[in-house]
Amino acid sequence: MSVAHTIVTILAAAWVGFSAVSMLLRAKWVVEPLAEYGVPASWWPWLGIAKAAGALGLLVGLAVPAIGIAAAIGLVLYFLGAVVTVLRARAYGHVGFPLLYLVPVVVAAALGAAA
Repeated sequence: MSVAHTIVTILAAAWVGFSAVSMLLRAKWVVEPLAEYGVPASWWPWLGIAKAAGALGLLVGLAVPAIGIAAAIGLVLYFLGAVVTVLRARAYGHVGFPLLYLVPVVVAAALGAAA
């Protein structure tokens, strides 16, 4: 495991964890766009829990690589789904937001695979 992989993984987990907490606390800047995209409010807690589990999985993956790989795959699928949701809502100017979370997870996974 490289130092770069460790640092990027910790930062990615913190970033995704921040997003999870923001969703679970129903931060206005998070839930208003979700409502505009047509994501039912009943899904929001589950989506927040999924992100929190993924962030935790990335951290655990530093000690147990298989869990980190599974967490990274889950988060990549999650954020690709978010991109599709934004595109389906035709909120093209917002597509960058899920990519801001997707890219660090992909980089962490790539660094882990290279190590």
